[in-house]
Amino acid sequence: MNNPVEKMKMKRFFIYLVCIIMVTGGSCNNEDGYFDPDQEWTDDDEDNTWEDPEIPADSGDPGDTELVPNTQPVNYEHAVSIAFSGSEVMIDNPYADAGITVENTNGHVVISSSVTDIELNYVLSGIVSDGSVKIYGNYKFGLVLNGVGITNPNGAAINIQCGKKVTVTVQDGTNNRLIDGEEYQYVDGEDMKATFFSEGQLNFYGNGNLEVRGKNKHAICSDDYFRMYEGNIRIKEAASDAIHANDYIRIDGGTITTRSVGEGLECEKGYVRIEGGDLEIVTTGQKGHGIKSKESITINSDGTIDITVYGNASKGMNASEDITITKGKITINTAGDAIWDADEQDTSSCAGIKCDGDMLIETCDLTILSTGSGGKGINVSGELVIYDGIITLTTTGDQFVYDRNNDTAAKAIRSKGDLTIHGGVFTIRTSKTEAEGIESKATLTITGGELDVRAYDDCLNAGTHIQIDGGTIYCLSASNDGIDSNGTLTITGGLIVSAGTSAPEAGIDCDQSRFTITGGTIIGIGGDTSTPTASACTQPSVVFRTSGSSDSSSRIIRIKSTSGGKDVLTFKAPRSYSTMTLLFSSPALQTNTGYTIYTGGTISGGSDFHGYYTDATYTEGTSAGTFTTSSMVSTVGTSGGNGSRPR
Repeated sequence: MNNPVEKMKMKRFFIYLVCIIMVTGGSCNNEDGYFDPDQEWTDDDEDNTWEDPEIPADSGDPGDTELVPNTQPVNYEHAVSIAFSGSEVMIDNPYADAGITVENTNGHVVISSSVTDIELNYVLSGIVSDGSVKIYGNYKFGLVLNGVGITNPNGAAINIQCGKKVTVTVQDGTNNRLIDGEEYQYVDGEDMKATFFSEGQLNFYGNGNLEVRGKNKHAICSDDYFRMYEGNIRIKEAASDAIHANDYIRIDGGTITTRSVGEGLECEKGYVRIEGGDLEIVTTGQKGHGIKSKESITINSDGTIDITVYGNASKGMNASEDITITKGKITINTAGDAIWDADEQDTSSCAGIKCDGDMLIETCDLTILSTGSGGKGINVSGELVIYDGIITLTTTGDQFVYDRNNDTAAKAIRSKGDLTIHGGVFTIRTSKTEAEGIESKATLTITGGELDVRAYDDCLNAGTHIQIDGGTIYCLSASNDGIDSNGTLTITGGLIVSAGTSAPEAGIDCDQSRFTITGGTIIGIGGDTSTPTASACTQPSVVFRTSGSSDSSSRIIRIKSTSGGKDVLTFKAPRSYSTMTLLFSSPALQTNTGYTIYTGGTISGGSDFHGYYTDATYTEGTSAGTFTTSSMVSTVGTSGGNGSRPR
């Protein structure tokens, strides 16, 4: 079974079967609020249900567009016309005396030019089933595809052995097709790496249609740069890359649709820049990336980019240096599993976006789905900064284990360097072993934005420090902490609701490190919590511990002032806990003021942010304790957590 989607369905079937077998002795739900990762997510009291999404089915090749030669005359200055009709070729060469020769051998045409002061235009039309066009010269020229179909069973359909600029015009209203053969007959000293190959720069204009099949290697290749201003290029197949260039690839407009075993777009030495147009890229081979650049990738386009990669360890985008996205609508699906890379002596997994440098997102509509084992949404080796956008990232793959020392887990966003979120709307979902939502190996900073993160493992995690200065943040972990800093943690603003699972997991965790609260509304719920560092805080907080029950009403917590009865918190936890720990801090908590905590009761009306209610009507439950904010941190309720859980 080679289809990764079918493999994923079969895997889920076996998990489901095991659950049925276990019914008499237990269930697939773990107690104390754990969620089984193979069940759908449900968030009580909300119309919000999430099931594992699936990668779009491969539609395959719909077939060739009907190829009809253009019979309408076209007028180009300094034109040499070549019209195919089977093995016969009609040649109109007004520049034979000026240094232009055109030779035909049974449909295989060779053009040689010694002209260095006139930009000639070679106009191709007609159909040939065993032919080609090869061009030699030392000066820039134009190539007009005017309703031409060239199939060469033994090599490239178009082979440009001139290292100068080529202006390719795909004539408006025409269909054009280029097909090569699986085996090439080479000429010593000459490259020929694609169906449409050029030693020089390729610049595409015109709004006609160009179809290309690359049966030997690449479909379109320039040993210089590739640039597209307009038009429609459809690459039906490529044994390696669909579009390959050395110096750079730039897309300014038009539509590109590709299907390849190797990369969709690859720049071997330089950068990729997309300023316009629409791209639809499908790759099927192992490590067949959608867009790959040896240097940087820049996307600044109002168009759409749709990338689907099926191969193991494939990336939607892969840059050896920086990636910058300033706008655009981007959808990336990855279906392959992680592998052990013997050359790198490391695991290699799929990723929607893999950046070996720094990454910047100013704004975009970005959706990434990764279904394979160890798959990542965004994976950055350097620093990641996000200012705005609508960002939806989902991973459904399980952990990949090669041996006891080498494994990799799925993650929605991962950055080895600092990760800063200034704004945007984030919907993050992960669902399998050790799959975290947003992770920085250094400092994670959030200054604004709307984050909804539901992860199997930690929702937010950082190696050295987490800094939250604003935004609205909801975290729901299926097996670990909602927010987890392996170092220090500081909150100065924002609205945060973070739910971890049973003890020793916490809503908010920073081990024994400094935990500073100076502002914001903070609700951390779990089996335990890290306790704020009183000497570092300027805003009061309370830690409330209580024994839970399966009764839904027991998940309701109400805090109001003892004198005057002012409401400061009405909250319903997203799950039941056998031992529940609440961390709450808010500007509404006044110093040197008495408060009463209630559990149970009912809530109606008002506004609800993932269980945090404002302007709601509360029917009083049972008093669970009182406290007075005579210090920055108050504790209420039964003991059980120590606020400094060992890792």
